[in-house]
Amino acid sequence: MTDDVGPAIEALDVTRTYALEGVDVHALRGVSLRIAPGEYAAIVGPSGSGKSTLMHLLGLLDRPTEGVVRVAGVDATTLDDSDLAQLRNATIGFVFQSFQLLPRTTAVDNVALPLLYRGVRKTERRQRAAAALGAVGLEHRLQHKPAQMSGGEQQRVAIARALVAEPTLLLADEPTGNLDTKTGDEIMATLERLNLNQGVAVALVTHDREIASRARRQIQMRDGLIESDTGGAA
Repeated sequence: MTDDVGPAIEALDVTRTYALEGVDVHALRGVSLRIAPGEYAAIVGPSGSGKSTLMHLLGLLDRPTEGVVRVAGVDATTLDDSDLAQLRNATIGFVFQSFQLLPRTTAVDNVALPLLYRGVRKTERRQRAAAALGAVGLEHRLQHKPAQMSGGEQQRVAIARALVAEPTLLLADEPTGNLDTKTGDEIMATLERLNLNQGVAVALVTHDREIASRARRQIQMRDGLIESDTGGAA
């Protein structure tokens, strides 16, 4: 895999320190990581290893205490909150363990939500959302609400929502954590197919070694540091 066009995202010597009840907690201690366009990487490690903190920094949901995070060549650490939100919406899609769908909203309107924030007109929003749902095999569920769908279907709606704005990077935080094994396998197959066919980079956080082994690159974290990395874009 080539990354001549530059990494989809890059973290350079990032640290993250939290003050909890007067005590400094060093969640990240100086991590550098590059994810190439089209790459498929798993970030693994025990609870407290820093993997979720790193995911939040890569997703521009938090800012590092020190260091630099670049997305599509842009130094995100120099941006104000408004510009940061615009960069995040334009380049990154998110899939969470808890789905985070609006319960009284149809699948097509849940998926269209990121396009609303971009100012896309309603007709185009719904067309693109329907196409995204079709890409994950849910063209027959456009008007269904989350309670009318299985857990696996809800997660596929969440994947469609993550992809509808055509991000360069998809971040998945324990995407199979609330699913049974069979449904989890189906969700992973969906992510892998989209990564292969659409070329979107996928970085997932998981504690499940079997899930991680499906990725082409495994990044092991411990005590706020990268302990090992099987390669890829580093």
